[in-house]
Parts: sequence; C-alpha cells; structure tokens
Amino acid sequence: WTTIESDPGVFTELLDRMGVKGVQMEELWSLDDDSLNSLQPIYGLIFLFKWQKEEDERPVATDYEERGVFFASQVIHNACATQARRCPCSRRSFRSPAIVSVLMNRPELEIGPELSQLREFTRGFPPDMKGLAIGNSETIRSVHNSFSPPQPILPPEERDDDKGEAFHFIAYVPVGGCLYELDGLKEGPIKLADCSEGDWLTKAAAAITARIRRYAASEVKFNLMACIEDRRQKHQRELAQQRRLQVRLRGPHSAATQRSWDGAAGLAGQAGMPARSLACPRLQAQLAMEEERRGRWRDENVRRRTDYIPFAFQLLSALAERGQLQPLVQKAQ
Repeated sequence: WTTIESDPGVFTELLDRMGVKGVQMEELWSLDDDSLNSLQPIYGLIFLFKWQKEEDERPVATDYEERGVFFASQVIHNACATQARRCPCSRRSFRSPAIVSVLMNRPELEIGPELSQLREFTRGFPPDMKGLAIGNSETIRSVHNSFSPPQPILPPEERDDDKGEAFHFIAYVPVGGCLYELDGLKEGPIKLADCSEGDWLTKAAAAITARIRRYAASEVKFNLMACIEDRRQKHQRELAQQRRLQVRLRGPHSAATQRSWDGAAGLAGQAGMPARSLACPRLQAQLAMEEERRGRWRDENVRRRTDYIPFAFQLLSALAERGQLQPLVQKAQ
C-alpha cells in the first residue's frame, strides 16, 4: 500500500474505480449545523488526527455483530507476509480501508461487485481477518496504488512524518440506531450513543469536537472528510423534480389543485411560482459547477499519476549540453 494524498478528488475517483456508484468524498472545514446540512445526505465521517498513546477506558461494544456492524482491524503485512501488525498511518496516506469501513456499513449504497463480494465473504470473520481480507484485495490495492506515479528512483523510506509523528484515522457511522466510532487499532467498535438518521451527525460532531479540544493545546493537524451522495446525482434529481412540478402546475389544473401543489412544495400564494421558476436555473448552475469541479479533479489526478523524472532528466541534459546548467546552479546557490 503506497501513500496517497488526502484529497477529496483522489478518493472520489478511487470510489468510482472500485465500482461504487452515487457517492463522493468531501472535505469538511467546519462542524456547524449549516455546513453539515449543506452536504446532506452524509453516510459517514472520517477523521484523521495525530496519534498519541493514551488510555481509553471506553468499553468496546459486544453486540455489534448482531446489530450488523462491519468492523475490520487496521493491519499491515510485514515482509514475510506471515504476520500482521497494527499501527498508525502516515498523515498523507489516509488509507482507503477507512472509507471501505463506512461503505460496508451503509447497505443502501451501491458499492459495486468487489466490495459486495468482500462483505459477503467476510461475514462472520473476526476483525483481524476482515482487515487482512481488505489488505489482500487485489482490486482495492491496485486502485489505491494507482494514484502514485511510477518511481524509477526510489526515495528513502519515510517515517510517518518529518518528526517521526504518527497519524491515524477513525470513522463515525450510524448503524442500527446507534452511532459507532470505528477505530481499527481497537478490539471492536465503540458505541457513542443511540441515534437516528436525523441526529447522528450532531452527536458525531460533538465527539469529534471533544477529541480536537483534547489535543488542541499541542496539535493542530487534523483532517475531516464526509462520505456523501454524488452532488451531480443530487442536483440532477432535484432538477428533474422541479421540471416535473412546473409541468404539472402549467397544466389544466384547478386553483384548488394548484394550491395543493403549492402546499406539497412548501410554498404558498404568489411567492410559489417565482420561487419554483428560479429553482431550475439555480440547480443548473450548481450542476455545471460540479461538473467543472470534477474536470479539475480528473486533471489533477492525471498529474498525480505522471512520472516527471524523465522530463526533468532530459531538461537538465539539454541545459548541460548548451552550457546553461552550471550558471543556473550557481545563480540558485
């Protein structure tokens, strides 16, 4: 498993290439209600933070398997491939198994044949075996590693961070009326609270905020991503609904029928039709912006996969042949 950049464009394409439909990743900069509501529906949250050894007295849920929670330990193979060790990860890696843990716990999502088969195959496995199954999935690993360019010159092996710091991810997801914290370094999931689809985000935000405050005196390196519905899919659905509504309202309906449509749409009186007439252009603009954003993500991912070393080598060789390299080096010094 190579390290890949913690970027929503990277992980959205990663999901697409694994066969997941209708889902994207979005970076969160705030946990206030407005920020969270603007991204609804949210299927899960993934929080990356600087790992610190500390005692955690919270009990591990014992009935999570009966509640249908998919939990996999975070494991990395050693050189002999005969053992597995648990460890925190690099800040840059933001490994895809964290995303897989969210997807596996949302049965309403279309996660594709590979993840569906993996979920079915590992049903009843202990957490460490599930972690090994994810790590041994050739499809997941090849898609994950495809975002690193070929490296003819291997850099020295990095410690987790410039100062040897270790970073770790955990996931927050609602399953069976409970909010769980999924931490692959623990023996099982932590049940944080009872919840519903309507209030789990508020409770998850409180848990994440508490963790940030606990580390705030000495640490500011955090990253939070949300697994959400594909924004293009959402805008297209809302646009189609608005167009159907306008067609119905422009048809030969009575005033009473039109008032009932106004009530169904949450509108009333003379303000209803202008609001609906403006909704379509607004949704079209949002859809166009999202398509443009996806185009930028594709271009950036192409650059991430590109090996620029041959280009740099040829450029330096050409400068040397023309006697221009040494003066540039001296000037740079």
